[in-house]
Amino acid sequence: MNSRPATVSAQPRTDPAVRTVGVLTGAYLALSVLTLGAIFLFRNDPAMVTDVVWVRATIVAASALLTFLFARSAARGSKRGLLRLRIVSAVMTVAIIVIVSIPGFLPLWVRLEQGVCGLLLLAVVVLVNGRHVRSLFSE
Repeated sequence: MNSRPATVSAQPRTDPAVRTVGVLTGAYLALSVLTLGAIFLFRNDPAMVTDVVWVRATIVAASALLTFLFARSAARGSKRGLLRLRIVSAVMTVAIIVIVSIPGFLPLWVRLEQGVCGLLLLAVVVLVNGRHVRSLFSE
C-alpha cells in the first residue's frame, strides 16, 4: 500500500503555468464542442461531414472533457490528476498528429481544426512535463 498522499499540500492553482494549462485545456474543450456543433449544422453535406468525422469529433470531444477535468484536478493539487493529464495530453497529441497526416482521411476543415487542437495539446504537454510544473507536485 502506498503511504504517500495523492495530493500535495500547496494548491498549485495560483501558479501561472498551471493557470495556462487550464486555459489551454478549456480552449481545447470549447473548440471540440464547437466542432461538434458545426458537424451537426453541416450534417447533410457529405463533402464536409462523413461518418468518420462524426466518430472522430465525438472521441475528441470526450477526450477534451477528460483533459479539462484532469487539468482542474491537477490545479487542486492532485498528483493523480497531473499524471492523468500528462498521459492523456501526450496520447491525444500523438493521435492527432497521426490522424491529420493520413491523406484524404478527414476533410480539410476538420484537419485544420485538429491541427489547432494538436497545437493546444502540445503546449499542455510541454508545460505539464516541464520541470517547473513537476516541481509543484514534488514532496
